[in-house]
Amino acid sequence: MGKRSWRQEDDWLRQLRSGDHNAFAEFIDKYKETVFLCCRRMGLREDETEDVASETFLAAYKALRRYGGQAELSTWLWSIAYRQAVNYLRKNKRHRQLQTELDEEIVGTEEQAPLTQAQSREQQEIVWQAVNHLPRLWAVAVILHYRETKSIAEIAEIMRIRQNTVKTYLFRGREKLKQILSPVLRDEIDATG
Repeated sequence: MGKRSWRQEDDWLRQLRSGDHNAFAEFIDKYKETVFLCCRRMGLREDETEDVASETFLAAYKALRRYGGQAELSTWLWSIAYRQAVNYLRKNKRHRQLQTELDEEIVGTEEQAPLTQAQSREQQEIVWQAVNHLPRLWAVAVILHYRETKSIAEIAEIMRIRQNTVKTYLFRGREKLKQILSPVLRDEIDATG
């Protein structure tokens, strides 16, 4: 599926809004990674991610006729996925706490391998791993801005927060990433130098 012209994209959106199943299958295929990324960044486990992604696409299917094009389709879909994930987390908070406690009992006190053991990986992979260690809302803002190339206004709309709050999350996220990454990247450079 290559890059579409404006007219082809407009025709595709018209097919989506009319309920064309093939167009919707293409829509899912085009945006499934985006939705899965949003769900994973919200802290959902793999099985939960699949459930929330399904709910996201179902909600999008029902709302497509109302999609007016004010925001990019990916931004609109990310905001649906974000809300679905937040709702899922709210509804299942107690269940998740119990599951986490059980998992900790089974695993014991083993800690994850430090990022410094990832010296053979490319620096970009290290950076995105470090993003996983940020507080959830900071990580979502960083991913939306730097990976999904969303503007601060789009992020504010997706997360339903003020633009100044987005700026704060981005600033704090960058500062924390500098703290996390400075020793890791220094070790990476020393290992290759």
